[in-house]
Amino acid sequence: MTLDTRIEAARDDLIALTQDLIRIPTLNPPGAEYATICDYLDKRLTAAGFETQWVRAKDAPGDSDAYPRWNLVARKEGPNKGECVHFNSHTDVVEVGNGWTKDPFGGEVEDDRIYGRGACDMKGGLATSIIAAEAFIAEHPNFSGAIEISGTADEESGGYGGVAYLASQGFFDPARVQHVIIPEPLSKDRICLGHRGGWWAEIETKGRIAHGAMPFLGDCAVRHMGAVLDRFETELYPAMAARRTEMPVVPEGARSSTMNINSIHGGMVDLAPGDTSLPAHCVPDSCRIVIDRRYLMEEPLEQVRGEVVALLEDLKANRTDFDYGLRELNVVIPSMTDVESPVVQTVSKAIHDTMGVDPTYVASPGSYDQKHIDRIGKLKNCIAYGPGELELAHQPDEWVGITDMIDSAKVMGKSLEKLLLPGQS
Repeated sequence: MTLDTRIEAARDDLIALTQDLIRIPTLNPPGAEYATICDYLDKRLTAAGFETQWVRAKDAPGDSDAYPRWNLVARKEGPNKGECVHFNSHTDVVEVGNGWTKDPFGGEVEDDRIYGRGACDMKGGLATSIIAAEAFIAEHPNFSGAIEISGTADEESGGYGGVAYLASQGFFDPARVQHVIIPEPLSKDRICLGHRGGWWAEIETKGRIAHGAMPFLGDCAVRHMGAVLDRFETELYPAMAARRTEMPVVPEGARSSTMNINSIHGGMVDLAPGDTSLPAHCVPDSCRIVIDRRYLMEEPLEQVRGEVVALLEDLKANRTDFDYGLRELNVVIPSMTDVESPVVQTVSKAIHDTMGVDPTYVASPGSYDQKHIDRIGKLKNCIAYGPGELELAHQPDEWVGITDMIDSAKVMGKSLEKLLLPGQS
């Protein structure tokens, strides 16, 4: 039996495994069911001969006794010394949202698709890596080195309760792990080399409360925020749109710098559901927005931060009574793996051998856990490769293709052959 034949024979198992993972509602926030999915993975991988380790990201953002941030790391040592290939998948999924026609946690199969929240992002990729590793071990029990599979928490909220914590504890030390493949949904014939940077901040404009019938006695913070947004529209957004990166970012619109206004709130607090009270007549003395700024490899972080500060400082100097506060929430530095690195070239050849095409090299518009493996773990030999369409992530009726998972599993299996079997190239 060949490796490809073993993977094809595991089709029903792959479908069932993906369905089982989807049916565990690992919603983040709040970070529910991490222990449940770790227990499932533990049983599955232990039965396949892996040694497993549970790691709680104690005191990481979001970790609590009510919602502990559990991660599972499984390792299978070959009988001969060699390098380690690590498949990392996050187990959390985002909120369901509206517009579904399928059960978000049903794992329904229709034609060549499995539906559900997290189907493509990225429980299908996790299942694919497990099937690939199991088939490889069965076909080549005397392999050299080690295979690791991890299921980690909180990628959807930054990864600090998952891969960032593991990296800080040495799990991605280059002396321990040499190759990392993250099965994010970038399509079966594409290799993702990295991602753009991110800068998140909260901006508050400040005012003075007064009676709404006499607004001239107060100072409206919402109007001040309107001036900020106007400057964004007339100055910052056009400047960002004019910048282009050499990174192969997809989709095309993300080749430029972007910024999303994540939220805005000013004045009276939202009423509780069912509260029919009328609004109080007050001038708002505070207005806050959260900005989600995605920046390019060519843009220094100091520039990204500085152009927002400069805009606010100019308003402070020229707009009557304008005052503001700025609070940085998070920073992600852009990450990019060299196309000549071993894991890139290995997966590239495996894609060609499996599908007869040369892969497209891309970069992600958003960040994923490569940032922590790179910056904290100091491991550069890392890519994202997995089944699924990026545009389906976080959408209603999210799905992953079964044939795509089979093909991706063959690519992963061939990559293991090239990296862990002596004499392969």
